[in-house]
Amino acid sequence: MTGLLDYLAGETVLHRLHPLTKLFFAFALSASCFITQRPAVVAAVIMLILLLSLLAGGRTAAPKTDAAPNETVIKRTLHILRSLSKLAVLLFVIQALFIGDGVPVFSVWVITVTREGLIFSLLFALRLIAAALPLTLMFSVTRLSDLAAALTRTVGLPYKYAFVLTTALRFIPVFSTEMRGIIEAQLARGVDFETKNLVKKLRLLLPLCVPLLMSSVRRIDSAALSAELRGFHFRTRYSGWKRFAFGRADLAAFLLGALTVATAALVNG
Repeated sequence: MTGLLDYLAGETVLHRLHPLTKLFFAFALSASCFITQRPAVVAAVIMLILLLSLLAGGRTAAPKTDAAPNETVIKRTLHILRSLSKLAVLLFVIQALFIGDGVPVFSVWVITVTREGLIFSLLFALRLIAAALPLTLMFSVTRLSDLAAALTRTVGLPYKYAFVLTTALRFIPVFSTEMRGIIEAQLARGVDFETKNLVKKLRLLLPLCVPLLMSSVRRIDSAALSAELRGFHFRTRYSGWKRFAFGRADLAAFLLGALTVATAALVNG
């Protein structure tokens, strides 16, 4: 699955929300996970994100993107959830084994696993997942160009900063594609990247940073030239043709985001 930051076309309520509403809602969900100290609340936020992804997941990818033709928002969210869960389980085990404060639950040789350590480790692992999923959902239902236009026109962010933000996000999948192509070229030359030796694999990957850096510099130079030819320095917050208006659905999303943050704060009391 490629193009994890690509826009997935659709006509759902989430797609029609104001870009700033979606940005606020994503940050509200992420913030609520760090405000609360209850793993159940973080798990509830994850379930809410999955439900919203399901509501926006009935459309195929937009043309001329790197996303798979049959990819949907829910499939992308589940893919990231599975990937993050592996790392979350590893971090949970490490945290649980090395936090010795609290009421002991059981002991393994000289290591004591405590109830507080298990709760903290579970909260840490769930936060890792819940903090990433809202932004993934937002980027799946929001065009980067729309987000930049909303930031410049509505918030008053200078166009240069909005351009830097969207360009950096666009280059993440580009770099990933470039690195995959370089690795495939090395595999065709007989280089074995399937080794289980971490040190050996690191030695094989480090030299690949040089061609990746060179290709990245060429792409950045061509992108800068393209921006200059399109009158980059003459663009202002009023240069965009698209207009965005807040509606009732945006108000409901704002209230839901604020309610999520308030609930996360009140549950701790």
